Amino acid sequence: MMRWLTGLLCLLWSLNVHAHKPSDSYLTLGIEGNQVTGQWDIALRDLDFAIGLDTDADGAITWGELKARQKEIDAYALSRLQVSGAGQACPLRATGHLVDDHTDGAYAVVQFQAACQAITDTLQISYQLFFDIDPQHKGLLRLQHKGASITGIFSPENADQVFSLQAPSRLRQFVDYLREGVWHIWIGYDHILFLLALLLPAVALRERGRWQAVPAFRPAFWSVLKIVTAFTVAHSITLTLATLGVISLPSRWVESTIAASVVIAALNNVFPLFRERRWVMAFLFGLIHGFGFASVLSDLGLPQDALVIALVGFNVGVEAGQLAIVAGFLPLIYFLRETWFYRRVLLSGGSILIAFLALVWFVERAFDIKLVTP
Repeated sequence: MMRWLTGLLCLLWSLNVHAHKPSDSYLTLGIEGNQVTGQWDIALRDLDFAIGLDTDADGAITWGELKARQKEIDAYALSRLQVSGAGQACPLRATGHLVDDHTDGAYAVVQFQAACQAITDTLQISYQLFFDIDPQHKGLLRLQHKGASITGIFSPENADQVFSLQAPSRLRQFVDYLREGVWHIWIGYDHILFLLALLLPAVALRERGRWQAVPAFRPAFWSVLKIVTAFTVAHSITLTLATLGVISLPSRWVESTIAASVVIAALNNVFPLFRERRWVMAFLFGLIHGFGFASVLSDLGLPQDALVIALVGFNVGVEAGQLAIVAGFLPLIYFLRETWFYRRVLLSGGSILIAFLALVWFVERAFDIKLVTP
């Protein structure tokens, strides 16, 4: 049992490097005639790992340290991006620098221009940032042309892509944002752990102070259905309200509360408070998780000409990704529900480890400190 607990601890602790999501960058390109204007948001933590920004090793990157390495940042980033029109590479030139805050920390913003000899119906982009040191890195693209927005995701497997500059169909935009929603729920470790903490007791009933295996699949299924439905309805409400600008909450408060929700959901499996009303907890905290989804959607950018399509597509993608997790996890714990491995390792040990990890996230987010360095 101790070996299993140690293994789970190592797995969960390794997720703490990113706390909320793996390495991403945000690349925005706008096309006017044969001119491409770009803005590239790159996480300071990733740049620090790649080229070293924290020169005094005090754990904080100051504006002075960033400014002193700006030429190196430009050279490093722009050498790993190639934009081509009509088969000819467009030379890239840095034009400005900013610093911006995203939900997972500070980002260096590199503004640049690319002068192409000709841009016809397509734009070719080759993206190689961080792939040599982090195969999990993703580049999120938003390409704007004649009032329309086109999205894309670069990965080591899809580093070279060709984008049509024809106005995208409504179906294409829906599918693009659906894919983004699926991707986000799969890399949102805090969302996943919150959901798993709620699902862990679904195949057991609390009787006389102990968890007992359910006698059949039906009660477990209905328990999961209520939890997933409550979570879905709740985060869909706040995702919509936040995206439309009706309600706005501070990112730090939202992210801290999301971490706290994971702690509470996990500890509820050890010291039951909600018991069979876990769907109530799923709904209440799902409202907060919706604001977290909205912050990611705002980072991706929303096409104003297809706002509803993008919003619905992203939300459907989140639900599809969520259901895929449930479909894989529920049969597994149902099969193991009568074993000591489920009771001791998954339910008890797993819940404690999830609570511990989420507590670290909460302290880091609420007090803006780093307890564990990557």
